[in-house]
Amino acid sequence: MIGGGLAGLVAAGELARRGRRVVILEQEPETSLGGQAFWSLGGLFMIDTPEQRRMGIKDSLELARADWFGSAQFDRPEDHWPRQWAEAYLEFAAGDMRAYLHGHGLRWFPVVGWAERGGAEAHGHGNSVPRFHLTWGTGPGVLEPYEARVHAAISEGKVEIRYRHRVSRLIVENGAVCGAAGDVLAADTVARGVQSSRDVTGDFELRADAVIVASGGIGANHDLVRRHWPTDRLGGPPKSMLSGVPHHVDGRMLAIAESAGAALINVDRMWHYTEGVRNWAPIWPKHAIRILPGPSSMWFDAEGNRFPAPCLPGFDTLSTLKAILATGHEYSWFVLTQKIIEKEFALSGSEQNEDFTSKSWRMLLKDRLSKGAPKAVEAFKQHGADFVVADTLPELVEAMNALGEVEIKLAHLQAQIEDRDRQLDNPFAKDAQIIALRGSRAYRGDRLLRTAKPHRILDPEAGPLIAVKLHIMTRKSLGGLHTDLEGRALTGAGEPVPGLYAAGEAAGFGGGGYHGYNALEGTFLGGCIFSGLKAGKNA
Repeated sequence: MIGGGLAGLVAAGELARRGRRVVILEQEPETSLGGQAFWSLGGLFMIDTPEQRRMGIKDSLELARADWFGSAQFDRPEDHWPRQWAEAYLEFAAGDMRAYLHGHGLRWFPVVGWAERGGAEAHGHGNSVPRFHLTWGTGPGVLEPYEARVHAAISEGKVEIRYRHRVSRLIVENGAVCGAAGDVLAADTVARGVQSSRDVTGDFELRADAVIVASGGIGANHDLVRRHWPTDRLGGPPKSMLSGVPHHVDGRMLAIAESAGAALINVDRMWHYTEGVRNWAPIWPKHAIRILPGPSSMWFDAEGNRFPAPCLPGFDTLSTLKAILATGHEYSWFVLTQKIIEKEFALSGSEQNEDFTSKSWRMLLKDRLSKGAPKAVEAFKQHGADFVVADTLPELVEAMNALGEVEIKLAHLQAQIEDRDRQLDNPFAKDAQIIALRGSRAYRGDRLLRTAKPHRILDPEAGPLIAVKLHIMTRKSLGGLHTDLEGRALTGAGEPVPGLYAAGEAAGFGGGGYHGYNALEGTFLGGCIFSGLKAGKNA
């Protein structure tokens, strides 16, 4: 097993259950077991659950399939297996997934989140209903049962983890993959996520009946991201990006598997966020935190021009990314009020949500229902390099201009904000964001926890005013190693590579890209679990 992230742990546990002996090769220290999943918010895409029904949400496999395929927009011959994986995952998410996870001890926050709301067309991208189930315990809570299962298998002699083992080649004999070889890296005691050394102290070679690649994606390798960037769809790649993943997410195993005969497909499909802010207490290089916004903040480009629908907070990630790059600049701005930040701002990641991660209802109620913004958000507002706060719009624009690279004209920004504010004077509106805001509040989960009561941005009673400079941040690969429904890696001709399997992000979360062009959120951890189970049952 190459990689000790979520997909690798799931597959290893399943293999051990079947009586197989597993060696996990992990290039990072023991502190990083669990990989990227540890840092995640723990959201899972599930369909027609008790949590949804209690919130008045009517969901179905049919509706979810329409949303998924409307978002994926599969259009390539090599999308055959990604389509099959999407169908299989949807059946899982609407069927056994919740009971299976519940049996492993997972529980979810009762309010289901409504992520990636779409591009304004019923047949296109987006979730028609809330499906983002936030795991109690966030990413560590998702990992917990699989880590426990692997550690139990270690005590039984079924699983061994070799840390600081970096694979540099797969051993191929008579056309079959029968092992892996590489470098033993120097022991390192760095904390989880901190960049570890690459000093080599030795080498290794191991042989096995099967090899599973579960090494993750490419998000921290910005050169590789730019090499695969979909210029034809999004425009040229950014010259400057932040990283939403630790430095070890380097994608090196993809080329190594390819050299052993496996095919890579859909490498130009990727998922990067537009709401990144510089972490004021960084752990890894260029460490970004994503703002998870509610629907009320106004979104402007670097020059102060308001983005049109569907480029609204939380609606269509890749359309907004394309719109930002089309301006010739690589950042944008949220403009909002104190009332909005208190109700609507959340931050991605387990470390930014201590209340959920620690499973403390007392801490959650105190932090989320007390006066002011949540503690982690308030810390970014006070210390973050990308946040500016002012009592008046002229003062705000002056601070924005000091932080930005191009000048924003006060009169131009003010006119757009006043036009928006004017739309709140009656129950009717033509402003797409105001209409969307009122639609969001029709869902009681948003009305209770995620959407501020509509008010004028320039209302002094709602202040102070806040502006946030937003950066493009890398996150997920949507393409990867081509696999069939058994998790077997395929050649360029579509034939299985004997002895080689792939799971998780390295396999595009299944098939080499089961998201297609767009993700619906909550499908990354879910894809790691599902593809890890498939590989573990078949290898």
